[in-house]
Amino acid sequence: MPPDAINASYGPFSAKSRTSNSFTRTSKEIGRRSSSDSSLDEFDPLHDAPYETTTDEDEDEDEDEDDDDGIAQETKAALRRSRRRSHSLRQSQKRKYKAFDVNRRTTLPKLPVWVIRKLPPWLLSRRFYYLLASVIVFSILLGVLTGGFWVYNRSRLDGESPPWYPSPRGGTLKRWKSSYTKAAKMVQEMSLAEKVNITTGTGWMMGMCVGNTGPATNVGFPSLCLQDGPLGIRFADNITASPAGITVGATWNKDLMHKRGKMLGLESRLKGVNVLLGPSVGPLGRIPAGGRNWEGFGIDPVLQGVAAATTVLGIQEEGVMATIKQFVANEQEHFRQAWEWGLPDALSSNLDDRTLHELYAWPFADAIRAGVASVMCSYNQVNNSYACQNSKLINGIIKDELGFQGFVQSDWLAQRSGVASALAGLDMSMPGDGAKWADGRPFWGPHLTMAALNGSLPMERLNDMVTRIVAAWYQTGQDDKKSWPPPPPEDGGGPNFSSWTDQEYGYLYPGTDDEATGLVNQYVDAANSGTFSHSALARRIAAEGIVLLKNQKDILPLTRNGTSENDDIKTQEKMRISIYGEDAVEAEGGPNVCVDRACNRGTLASGWGSGAVEFPYLISPVQALQRGFHGDGVELTFSPSNKLSKNATKPEQQDLCIVFVNSDGGEGFVASEGIKGDRNDLNLQKGGEKLIKDVSSGCGKDRKSARASQGKTIVIIHAVGPVMMESFIEDRNVAAVLLANLPGQESGNGLADVLFGRVNPSGHLPYTIAKSPKDYGPSEDIIFYPNGVVPQQNFTEGLLVDYRWFDAMRLSPRFEFGFGLTYTTFELQNLKVTSIPPKDHHPSTMPAARPENEIEPPSFDDPAPDSTSAEFPKTLKRLKKYIYPYIESARDVHPDPSPPHLSFPTEEPSQAGGAEGGNPALWEELVEVEVEVINEGERSGQAVVQLYVVFPQDVWESFKGPIPSADERNVAPPPPADQKPEDPPPSAPPSAEQTTPEDAQKAEEQGSSPSPPKAKLTKRQGKSRSERIVFPPRVLRAFEKVHLRGSVSISSPGATIPHPHEPLENYHDEPPSHVNVHTDMHYSKDDDNAQEKPGNHWKDRLHHQFTQPPTKYATGEKKKVKFNLTRRDLSYWSAARQNWVLPKGAFGIEVGFSCRDLRLRGRAL
Repeated sequence: MPPDAINASYGPFSAKSRTSNSFTRTSKEIGRRSSSDSSLDEFDPLHDAPYETTTDEDEDEDEDEDDDDGIAQETKAALRRSRRRSHSLRQSQKRKYKAFDVNRRTTLPKLPVWVIRKLPPWLLSRRFYYLLASVIVFSILLGVLTGGFWVYNRSRLDGESPPWYPSPRGGTLKRWKSSYTKAAKMVQEMSLAEKVNITTGTGWMMGMCVGNTGPATNVGFPSLCLQDGPLGIRFADNITASPAGITVGATWNKDLMHKRGKMLGLESRLKGVNVLLGPSVGPLGRIPAGGRNWEGFGIDPVLQGVAAATTVLGIQEEGVMATIKQFVANEQEHFRQAWEWGLPDALSSNLDDRTLHELYAWPFADAIRAGVASVMCSYNQVNNSYACQNSKLINGIIKDELGFQGFVQSDWLAQRSGVASALAGLDMSMPGDGAKWADGRPFWGPHLTMAALNGSLPMERLNDMVTRIVAAWYQTGQDDKKSWPPPPPEDGGGPNFSSWTDQEYGYLYPGTDDEATGLVNQYVDAANSGTFSHSALARRIAAEGIVLLKNQKDILPLTRNGTSENDDIKTQEKMRISIYGEDAVEAEGGPNVCVDRACNRGTLASGWGSGAVEFPYLISPVQALQRGFHGDGVELTFSPSNKLSKNATKPEQQDLCIVFVNSDGGEGFVASEGIKGDRNDLNLQKGGEKLIKDVSSGCGKDRKSARASQGKTIVIIHAVGPVMMESFIEDRNVAAVLLANLPGQESGNGLADVLFGRVNPSGHLPYTIAKSPKDYGPSEDIIFYPNGVVPQQNFTEGLLVDYRWFDAMRLSPRFEFGFGLTYTTFELQNLKVTSIPPKDHHPSTMPAARPENEIEPPSFDDPAPDSTSAEFPKTLKRLKKYIYPYIESARDVHPDPSPPHLSFPTEEPSQAGGAEGGNPALWEELVEVEVEVINEGERSGQAVVQLYVVFPQDVWESFKGPIPSADERNVAPPPPADQKPEDPPPSAPPSAEQTTPEDAQKAEEQGSSPSPPKAKLTKRQGKSRSERIVFPPRVLRAFEKVHLRGSVSISSPGATIPHPHEPLENYHDEPPSHVNVHTDMHYSKDDDNAQEKPGNHWKDRLHHQFTQPPTKYATGEKKKVKFNLTRRDLSYWSAARQNWVLPKGAFGIEVGFSCRDLRLRGRAL
């Protein structure tokens, strides 16, 4: 069975002599030498004639000899040789052993003369040392290669990824029945070339989009436009640069996630994009410094899964095919792609079966259950098989176990083979080119046509590939000509923008030498369309995505006079406020000064790479704060530099200092300021920590004021991921710290809304911020240098990533996962846990059997394709490097007598499958949790209620035969439900080992992370074996964000900033379901100050509100929040049974506001 994965230069030469510091060779001397001068060959092995050395006296005598015409040439040569031999012994020795001359470049130390005299001449030859150096270098390279092959071939976690064939056919679910029926009818009428045309991209820059497929014109199927990305439409004009995924995750707001998806879908449809390449849930964020973590929603699979599913629903409700990406374990940028980093193969992410299912595949399952149209496979290898030709991943998990009905597409150039990748389940090759960018030499295209003709690729597989693509097209309603008019010449549909030029007219196929031009940019305004303002939605997400980490003495919110609302001191003196840091202002040259945002200049609102977009505008923090502060009460200055120069505003003379710092990263195909995608460390960049220290240590020292906020510093951080804060977080002069993440085009406005209290901060961390990078454990390090020919990245931490690791190792983070402060106070009470069914009837351990297919997949009456019909049409003009489906001649077709797919064994369908997302029984509700949340403060705000599950401690699994090869990770058992995380760990069960706090402290002092507990957790019982199944201490399983009115409906009289109890479209804290967001907020992208247009806006109502006394209540609002936990939520993945298993025993239910702030505990089942 085939496996699943199918100018030299010389060394430096000295050019120095003993006297003139140079070798000289005159035209007269070329070719002139005595038979006794063979040693001179050592000087210059690059030339046939040797260099000769001369002294100044020799040169003078040479001139005299040249003037003497009476002396024969032979005599001159003899005299020259004689003079050379008459040199002193010391001079002679220096010439003979010139390799040891202190004035010459040499790789050897100077040795005693008596030692040199005894060495043979050949050992002193410079050529000998060059040869020796070559041998050494060759030996090192051979050792590296040998070691690399040893690393490649040695035993890994699971060995090679197991094969899984044949590829399951789509069209087995009623939800997709209509679409597959229509698709099968269309595909039946297609020619072989048309089928291949749909599955293969046309090549890089061979159309208006980053990815373009060929059409099937005879049946009316158009060319598809595939375009990045997860936060907006890449390379397009008149679109919204929304906050990044990590900012959306920090909102923990399902409603905003869904509405953002609808916005992305609407803008994509209006720009003619058929397939939007987002959202992203891979990488999950295993490595805190990972370059593309910011494109996803956070480190936890449940948070990622909920955000992905709601985003997918929003995108596809607008008729655009969403793409969930990248599958799977694509956790760092270094070595992610073959040849991108100089190595012939990409990195291999090696992980066990349970870790794959419970962490990395979890959010993909949620997106598939939501009906996502496309899944993108990743660049990297998984268990040493490329993800885009890994049959276990694509056939076995995506299509069989998760019941995926759409099509699987490759990441751009992630495809590494032809027939092998098709048999492994890949349905679409993007962008169509093969192993190299824009070379016009595809793996598919004509080669896929040839494979179908000679029998290497079964027609059943090709038909399924095409049908899946066409069915997804029907499923999203793209056959509706009103919403999706056909492209020219039939109509004016198709993409109305060009990814390759901003000009109105340009090349139609920029990647080739064809000179055809046309209208390529129609400048359709997609950002200001629809039923709500896209910019206002982006502003709301930016505001809710801000995480308030520190608010010392409640310095925030600020009034428009610059004082704290809690500052009762009144004075006529102006408040001096200064803003520091390059991150506070827009970059010189504008927000799009660097291609794909690949530089850290000005305020940071997005990471870089294919996930970035062109900013239509960017509201900088300085712009928004200038409008926010009252000019009559505030003297505002700013220093847009990360260094306090002589011309900078002196912090000592300020009442309040606001410092902006950042940390940037992005995709690995481009580098910026020494950062090659993945961040080099978790520190603030461009001297951010020093800037904070310099400002905070001096702020307000020369000012004498009674204001409570005087001399305080507020720090705002824009970052792609966690950053270290230990140097300033406990500084008493640093009064507040806000993590604003990556806020998009409305950056400054969203920040001002929080600083001035228009929006009560409600963001919570989507990851953990550690005290030291080493606290993150084995997943902390990026592999910056290859550890073999094929770099190996072993996920040895298993399930213990981020907060799970901190909990298991009893480590104290700086700020834990889920943490976030607010301007009010929330409390939880009355926890109620109900088992469904009742407690006396424990549900079965295993889910119900996999159901039969709801419908049969389509079948085709496919006669053997006619080879001549696939020949290149003689009348078709060929474009260089454009990828066509045609073969050159039917005579090149030679049937394969033994195609490889005939030897593949047939795998049985997984019992964990049966529907989109998995077995329908997995979504059976087993536990209902109800809790009351109350606002005990005066302000209205939003509470993020988080539910964590603690699995039973003593779970054993029995099986016969050898222990499964999949490495079930051993972690510390969870503490009892009444034990706090910081308490000492309980006594360990028999045969289990734990990491104690002393171990963790000792490891921290030694500068390393504690290792995960190791234990022999198996036992024999006759012929059977039992293995102890262990779990992380707690795992997030549900969350809900709920708005609660405070005891005072608006700010107290006299306050400048309102806090009215208004709906979300009025830009405050209440989001009623019956109102579309932001229907009355409009911002002009052409206005640098983004001033609001007149209308029914909250500013127009402020005067009336503040002339009325505030409405007061006895207490704040109280609401009930309900959670339903499913069988999947309470199960673990059994590698032995290859199914989800519900363990017996009591489950702990913990509810709180972060993974460490758990207010209520209960038990279930």
